Amino acid sequence: MRIVLVEDNPRVTEVVEAALRGAGHVVQAARTRAEAAALFGQESFDLAIFDIGLPDGSGLDLCRSVRAQGLDLSILVLTARTDVSDRVDGLDAGADDYLGKPFSVAELLARVRALGRRGPHWSESVRAYDGLKIDRDRRVVTVDGEPAALTPREFEIVCLLAWRDGRVASRDEILEMVWGDATEGGAASLEVLVARIRRKLARPGRGEVIRTARQAGYAWALPLSKRS
Repeated sequence: MRIVLVEDNPRVTEVVEAALRGAGHVVQAARTRAEAAALFGQESFDLAIFDIGLPDGSGLDLCRSVRAQGLDLSILVLTARTDVSDRVDGLDAGADDYLGKPFSVAELLARVRALGRRGPHWSESVRAYDGLKIDRDRRVVTVDGEPAALTPREFEIVCLLAWRDGRVASRDEILEMVWGDATEGGAASLEVLVARIRRKLARPGRGEVIRTARQAGYAWALPLSKRS
């Protein structure tokens, strides 16, 4: 998974970052809410780990901001505040799980695995774009009301890109999330699937559905309709 860690204690950051990378995750670290906000504006993540006490504000406010923006990721809160009321505040702010300090690395990794199994925290299940509609729950994409004959992997690629609102997903990231493995063979298959998706979702006069970011990856190209 791609994980953002927001923690101002250098020692905790070092330990957590090493544990997560050792478990095969891609980690970006930030010390403050401002640094985290900049990362969220540049990249997409599957999981966020927030400390509550940050130099420029509360991690709970950052949690609320992420949820208000509709970013699709799970959130784990790390904090030395372990009273029931504090845990309730964290969950009410939009966190998916809560881990008190001090904690064991083994428990942290177990919580991360559990959140990974839940999948992304999707803010909505249906999106519409100029004659094209994606329904995640029904696993259907329609073009002008007619179902598009997407394979399961094509559907997952469409959802992964569409719910990122134009932000680029790297080829390796797509391969890891859809295939579970970033291999050379998978990269070749990805190019073929993207070409097929473009063909299946094409509509005269609408423009491209997926744009290629040269040497970077792919991004969803259509703006959301005002009404779904």
